[in-house]
Amino acid sequence: MISSELKKAAEIAVCVSLKVLPGEQALIVSNPGHEVSVISQAIYDVIVAAGGRPTLIYQPVKNQLDFAEKVVLAAFGAKPEIVISLSAEKLGKDEEGIARPYIHNGAGYDHIFHLQLYGTKTCRSFWSPSTTIESFIRTVPIDYDELKRRCACIKTVLDRAVSVRVSAPGGTDAFFGLRGRLAFSDDGDFSRNGTGGNLPAGETFISPENGTARGQIVFDGSISLHKGDIVIREPIRCTLDGGYVREITGGEEARALQHTVETAERNALEMEQAGKLPLGQGAIYAKNARNIGEIGIGLNPAAQITGSMLEDEKAFRTCHFAIGLNYNQDAPALIHLDGLVKNPTITAVNEDGSETVIEKDGELQEGFR
Repeated sequence: MISSELKKAAEIAVCVSLKVLPGEQALIVSNPGHEVSVISQAIYDVIVAAGGRPTLIYQPVKNQLDFAEKVVLAAFGAKPEIVISLSAEKLGKDEEGIARPYIHNGAGYDHIFHLQLYGTKTCRSFWSPSTTIESFIRTVPIDYDELKRRCACIKTVLDRAVSVRVSAPGGTDAFFGLRGRLAFSDDGDFSRNGTGGNLPAGETFISPENGTARGQIVFDGSISLHKGDIVIREPIRCTLDGGYVREITGGEEARALQHTVETAERNALEMEQAGKLPLGQGAIYAKNARNIGEIGIGLNPAAQITGSMLEDEKAFRTCHFAIGLNYNQDAPALIHLDGLVKNPTITAVNEDGSETVIEKDGELQEGFR
């Protein structure tokens, strides 16, 4: 049975965030036997009530390095206006897209979903990997006007900045160039073709300028690995230079992160040898398994650190960094591993040397609250 609370959250997702219209096709991809399946059914029912035409597809659970089922990828051939991924872990990679990227207006896309969302812009979407019923009910019904204002203010500052410095009590002290980069707002408004993001929403994020990251990141909240997310008990220290993670130290969690990165490096080279990556791309994908691909700031007031990165990275008093592929399509990798840093100080630096402190010791500064 679908509870009234879950129905309310589903109605917000469908009618407020996506603004589904009568007659629109909606593709929902999920996994059986998990809480995401129940949420998917609630979403399905609300889309029907809104006059939409949903199709719900189940596939086995996919992790960071798995391929989506071919039937799932084939469903994109119907060009649905709405795409929703409610997966226990991930949607899954597009094997054919990685081997032969889809080209649109000179840009290459290694997944048919990314082609339709970011390239041809024929769909809009949200994705909620590893969400739970409790989290969905608690974090989706928020004030989206306030979230949009907060996200936009921070995006404006990051768009103008040429670099950003991040420090934190746990030991993080790092620099990232931002020239030629624009920030993204995950503000929950996915009502236009070509827009999409997480539900729960609530972050502004940006991909650093390639080759510029340097210093040290100390992850002390939670982190994504290729087989799920974990809460960090012993901090993970990553030394950065030239845009890449050069060394990973710490305890058991650090060794698990090292294993995931090395697995992605090895898989990339093996995929090229098997003809599943174009010639020369294996080394590029392997190198970018250590790339710093994202800096994000958590902005959802209802989010908490729970051990699920989908929610954790939206929590106040946190920022997160991703190891692996970025959002500018110029650092491809097989992984995108988000890791949380608590109570950061985030300072944007402009071309003229002036600075704007966005967050200090975990507190959003005046104008961003």
